[in-house]
Amino acid sequence: QVQLVESGGGLVQPGGSLRLSCASSRISFSMYNMGWYRQAPGKQRELVAVIISGGSTNYADSVKGRFTISRDNAKNTVYLQMNSLTPEDTAVYYCNARTFRNDYWGQGTQVTVSS
Repeated sequence: QVQLVESGGGLVQPGGSLRLSCASSRISFSMYNMGWYRQAPGKQRELVAVIISGGSTNYADSVKGRFTISRDNAKNTVYLQMNSLTPEDTAVYYCNARTFRNDYWGQGTQVTVSS
């Protein structure tokens, strides 16, 4: 069974930064489009950022200029650098690995932005 393991979540003050990581020992991320999604209480899961296998990236308007998605294929890890965090960024963040055949999700990591 494929497992994606997220880490790096936690409690941070408004204006602070966090870096999320997503790793797997079962699949090669270089073959997948990798994304970060988030789900806040009472809201639907939404796309935050995606990096395709070729390296292009796309971001939700709400995080453009603040968040950066990147991948290290040698470490088989995908990152989400989050800067200038606001309470509206509070959510469970999920890692996703997708091809047209496969769609894998991590268990999620909680990010809480609060003073």
